[in-house]
Amino acid sequence: FRFCGDLDCPDWVLAEISTLARISSVKMKLLCVQVIKDLLEDGIDYDKVAKLTSDAKFESGDIKASVAVLSFILSSATKHDVDSESLSSELQQLGLPKEHTTGLCKSYEDKHAALKEKLKESSLRLGRLEAVNWRVDYTLSSSELKEVNEPTVQLRLQAQHPESGSKETTVVSVSADKFRVLLTELKQAQAMMNALQ
Repeated sequence: FRFCGDLDCPDWVLAEISTLARISSVKMKLLCVQVIKDLLEDGIDYDKVAKLTSDAKFESGDIKASVAVLSFILSSATKHDVDSESLSSELQQLGLPKEHTTGLCKSYEDKHAALKEKLKESSLRLGRLEAVNWRVDYTLSSSELKEVNEPTVQLRLQAQHPESGSKETTVVSVSADKFRVLLTELKQAQAMMNALQ
């Protein structure tokens, strides 16, 4: 199935398709709207979800499973850039009634661009390097050795955490030899990245 990344559909998704089929197609569309709001981090209204599923006599486990399966279907379809016609066809093959897939795919099509953008924002988040400070210390002697005569490089790296935005400072002290190796490897990495652009 394309929406599963050309893999088999997970068993738990197959099991929950029958649960989704118990609610009306109109309520299915409204449930999709709530799940999409959750995926876009606008927050899900669980009271509204409970009301939508009350006539199908959903228990709390069924409600959570329905939200989870719709979340999986919508995010996976977005992740694998599946068009709504293909998604509709695949969900019907899995046993979801045509009226239900129509509602789901209409909601998916309406918010596809926003979902794609949201997933892009949240994937592969790396911290950003804010500042690099360095200094060279030259130790002439210590309490243990009369003569040391060895330079050490102290690096102070300040990075911004990708999710919280907080700044984190890391201090590293390395010998001159290890610093030369680090510098050489960083230059090689930069050359490789420049070659990719």
